[in-house]
Amino acid sequence: MSRAKKIILIVVGIIVLLVGTATVYLLKVNNDVDQAINKMTKKVNYKSTRSDKVDLKSGEPFSILLMGTDTGDKGRNYQGRSDSMMLVTINPKKKQTLMTSLDRDIYTQIVGYKGDKNNYVAKGDTYYDKLNAAYSLGGTKMAIESVQEMLDVPVDYYVEINMKGLKTLVDAVGGIEVDNKIDFTLDGVHVKKGKQVLDGRHALEYVRMRHEDPKGDVGRQARQREILSKIIHKILSVDSVTKYKKYLRAVEDYVKTDLSWSEMLTIATDYTPAAKNIQQTQLEGQGEMISDIYFQILGLNNLLEEQNIVKKQLGLPTKKKLPNLDKDDDNQLFFDDSSVDKISAGTHYDYTGYGKIIYPIDTDNY
Repeated sequence: MSRAKKIILIVVGIIVLLVGTATVYLLKVNNDVDQAINKMTKKVNYKSTRSDKVDLKSGEPFSILLMGTDTGDKGRNYQGRSDSMMLVTINPKKKQTLMTSLDRDIYTQIVGYKGDKNNYVAKGDTYYDKLNAAYSLGGTKMAIESVQEMLDVPVDYYVEINMKGLKTLVDAVGGIEVDNKIDFTLDGVHVKKGKQVLDGRHALEYVRMRHEDPKGDVGRQARQREILSKIIHKILSVDSVTKYKKYLRAVEDYVKTDLSWSEMLTIATDYTPAAKNIQQTQLEGQGEMISDIYFQILGLNNLLEEQNIVKKQLGLPTKKKLPNLDKDDDNQLFFDDSSVDKISAGTHYDYTGYGKIIYPIDTDNY
């Protein structure tokens, strides 16, 4: 395999393994790749929290926000929500890559949203919703800025993949073998229990299912990583240009990123050791119903801890208190988990519409 092929496969390996929903496949520097990159490149004018753009050539740690979206899925003709989100931080000095999964139901500030006919937001007020609503309400820009606000770290790049890309790619590689632990039917597609080879349609529902899984969204994310790692294995074993072109055509219409070709090459050549050492963490909170809608409410200390983990990975100074905590913002909800067991208790918030009522959880009955 040529050096150019290996370089692209390294970049692909980083992105594919971490994204949790679909994949980008670039294999060879030729007209096909040029065409694919042109299709996939989409610059987004978002406000970065960095004062200066990260310098990849000097080996600075950087972050990529990976989003799997459902726009156009199931006949939708509107912009869907981000079905999954993950912040990937890569530190070449530590030779480490950190994957931080972000629960899509996290209750958080949607940065930049001013309201519309369906949602009234008073002038000067902040708006809170599920994290995955940011993409639906304001696209990639709003999603990036909302993640930056929540984690208090910069997002340097993004990769956005439409869910249809996974279905198309699985079919292109000839299906993926799994050992399904749960018999289920989702959207009219039945996936039986046991070992089997999934085509694209069944693989898509396999990575989407969560309500039937006792582990919920955690179980779903594990299945997403399983499918993607097996896709990578098949892609890396490709030995013909014909197959490469088939894979490339399968995904080029479903991927958007602001990574340039030169930046991909730099990542592939200078950040490879970090990509081989992958650590994982997940940001999730306590499940709560607010106005009959399910949310994940974050714990104060849990969020601060996750913020500092990512900051250390990026070589940024850590903080002792949440920098974006505003006690005067009645829409801002957190658990006070400073003096309770993280698993069995917390502080329960009951949102009244006029402010916050705070009381300890009754762990025997809750």
